[in-house]
This record gives sequence, C-alpha cells and structure tokens, in this order.
Amino acid sequence: MEKQPIYQINKFYCESSENDLYVNDFKSHLVNNSFIENTHSHNFYLLVLFTQGNGIHIIDFDRFEIKIGCLYFLKPGQVHSWQLSEDIDGYIAFYSQEIYNLYFGKKKLEDYSFYRTLINTPELVLTELQILEFKQYFDILIYENRDNKLSKSDKLLNILDVIHIEIDRIYNSIDNHSIHSYNFKINELKNLVNSHYKEEKSPSYYANMMNISLKHLNRICKNVLNITLTEFIYRKIILESKRLLSIKGVTISEVANEFGFENYSYFTKVFKKYTGVTPQNFKKNI
Repeated sequence: MEKQPIYQINKFYCESSENDLYVNDFKSHLVNNSFIENTHSHNFYLLVLFTQGNGIHIIDFDRFEIKIGCLYFLKPGQVHSWQLSEDIDGYIAFYSQEIYNLYFGKKKLEDYSFYRTLINTPELVLTELQILEFKQYFDILIYENRDNKLSKSDKLLNILDVIHIEIDRIYNSIDNHSIHSYNFKINELKNLVNSHYKEEKSPSYYANMMNISLKHLNRICKNVLNITLTEFIYRKIILESKRLLSIKGVTISEVANEFGFENYSYFTKVFKKYTGVTPQNFKKNI
C-alpha cells in the first residue's frame, strides 16, 4: 500500500550537528525545502511561528487561516500541507521525542497539555506582545544553532523547553483548555488507543486495561473532553482512515481491512456516522 511521504529530520539541511534537532527561519527553510507545501507527515515534533505573510494550513484535514502570530505545534504522524504567500516568514523547529525525553529524563514531551489528546487544536494565535517574546526565543535558537559553542545542545534544548512552557501557559489560560485532574487518565487512554485501535474498538476493553469501570471511564471522557469513550476511540480510527484514504491509489476496501472492519459496507456506515460523508465522497473531495 502506497503511503504519504513521512519525512525525517535528516532530510532537511541545517547547520546543527544534531540529527534530532533542526532550527531555521521559515523563509530560508522554504527556499531549500519547497516540497513541504505538498501533503506529508513527519516522524518528529514541529513548531512553527509565522511573523509575516499569510496562507492556508491544512492539518489532519482541518483548515487554518495563516496570519501574523499564528503558532502551530504538530505531533509525529499528523498529515499537513501549506498554501503560502510569497512574503511568508517566521520560524520553524523540528525535534525528536527521543532527544527531548532522553535529555529531560522524567519530563516528557507528551506531558504538555497541547500535545496530549486528539481533540486539542494545534494552533494558537498570539498577541503582539507574545509574538515579541517568542521571537526572542527563536532568535536565540537560530543564533546558537549557527555557532558551535560549549554546551550548545544543552542551551538549544533548554530554550526549546522554555518555549513549550510558554505555550502551555497560554494554552491553559484559555477556558476550554483548562487543566483537569483526570488528564493523566486521558493520557493513559490515548496511549492505549494508539496501540490497539486497529484490533480493539470495544470501550469495555480499554476500561478493563485501565482497571476502572466502563461507567467511570465514560464519565472522565465526558468531563474532560465532552465526548463519550466510544467517540474517543472512533475519532482515532476515523483520523487514521482519512490519512490513508487521502493517498492516491489506496482503495476503500484496503482501508477497511487495515483497520479491522468486517466488511466494506460496515466501514462506510461508521465513517459516514462520524464524518457526515461516505469514504467515496471524502476521497473524491480530497
């Protein structure tokens, strides 16, 4: 089965000696890597701040209007593409989960709320004051990346973590992103669903794996995410189905088989229930 391109950090030219870290201003990045405007995904995390220009950013089939102050944070596996104005500029950083988690030990990238679940929006629109603050951090990253001073990697990773802290503060200051005491359970659920969604679609399976009652796990999903446990599971299935359906040459039957559906018609019924369109129409529109 043909797949979308999944880029690794070492595909991108950069002056860093680290294969797990890439930093650049966006205009220079685009000159050397114009292919990124086409649909693709990565096996690393991505941060991008736009400080000039406009355009469209499609992330997992959701459309975002790019404008000055738009900050995006993408996880590995998310499919995205750009339509960018000629005067576009800003900052971009790539980093692997391995380099970050290894350096910080107990502190993990996935602990930050904006990376936590499927329903979190991957965009913040910064104020003018916030743009100036983030520009300072990104300028330090670029400056450090171009020099080979003592403890270069330490400084790069620590500045990157400061950026994450600032994003987290802004993200959680927004009412609908507030921190909830059940978030650690949602994170556990997310990891289980990510590992087993192809073969296990039953809500009771995940409740049993977490050693809590199905009723209580449903209550957690409703309180934190305002969706049911079943909907949480199927959001992951539908998202991954969309990613495969968007690939030229991949048939609907192949997608249904990939995600463990008994037959083509049942997959079509489920897909339409959660998206409002049939897989055929979705593929046609793509």
